[in-house]
Amino acid sequence: MRLPNGDRAELGDKLERYSLNLQHPKGKDKAIMFRNKLGITSENKEVLEAALLTSAIRDEAVIYKLDQYGTHYDVKFSMVTEAGSSLVLACWIVQTGENFPRLTNVYPVDR
Repeated sequence: MRLPNGDRAELGDKLERYSLNLQHPKGKDKAIMFRNKLGITSENKEVLEAALLTSAIRDEAVIYKLDQYGTHYDVKFSMVTEAGSSLVLACWIVQTGENFPRLTNVYPVDR
């Protein structure tokens, strides 16, 4: 299955506020993984943004859970940069009453 309306996916400020923020108490671990595995930091976040938006349209999505907030999806995709390669897990939600996905989490994972 594909992410519903993946062409309308919204990233919000999750990358700069959390996933690529070396100062965030919890997000800094993800930021370190992105930097070490793929060479991605907040300074070149557009590389990750483009990969996420492409993946939201192209890659297979799996329903992770359903709850009062909406339907949660996981999408895994392979990412290659000049610095390295990694599988990336992107977590999305289509909130109750909405029809487009919002990014909730993203981080590199082992193959």
